[in-house]
Amino acid sequence: MVERDGPEKRGRLSRPLVLDAAVALVDREGLGALTMRRLAAELGVESMALYRYTPGKEALLDGLTEAYFTETNARLRTSAGGPHEPGWRMELRRIAQAFAAVAHAHPEILPLVATRPLAIPVSRRPAPALELTEHILSVLGRAGFDDATALTIYRTFVAWSLGCLLVDKRQVVDNPEEPDPSLRLGLHLLSATDYPRLRALVPRFTDFDDRAEMLAGLDSLLNGMPEPPLDAFYGDGGS
Repeated sequence: MVERDGPEKRGRLSRPLVLDAAVALVDREGLGALTMRRLAAELGVESMALYRYTPGKEALLDGLTEAYFTETNARLRTSAGGPHEPGWRMELRRIAQAFAAVAHAHPEILPLVATRPLAIPVSRRPAPALELTEHILSVLGRAGFDDATALTIYRTFVAWSLGCLLVDKRQVVDNPEEPDPSLRLGLHLLSATDYPRLRALVPRFTDFDDRAEMLAGLDSLLNGMPEPPLDAFYGDGGS
């Protein structure tokens, strides 16, 4: 039976609290465990009490992406440096690192971040997601890029950072208790005759620094971008 002295009765239930509880539940038990009834039980309220803050399961999933971007923006504010802005490349690296840190903290939510915003118009995406997009575009604008180039860099940055994290985080483990990477991923079941290179690269599937490789690839992509005409007036010259 639901406790009547839960957060709602004490006037403490709020949208951030509801989303924090949803994130914690998904982190602990996966997306399959998230229902309005289960979340209400976690918060000590009846299911109907949640509809004031999220009108249903679909909206709750969108709320998880909102919470993801909220945490990303909070990390960026915490890690901000001194009064001088960094170059545009360094700032994009900082954003990628914050985004990756949240992906590591909440891997079950990452696929939602990749798909849910695409299903709705830009104007209806969560405000924290729009805030991050605006920040990236502002960084590129202040660096002196024209609109077309700024959008190209933005799309390249998002595609690489998100795609790299998705590939890393969606590796399905066959046997999580098995220390050997080949057995843990079930790749020992593949034919060595038909898939020799895949079998040979098995250790690399688990024994690598994913964040370092993400940043190395990002550096390579950004170094291939044209220099902005006003780059000399922006921070450290875009290095």
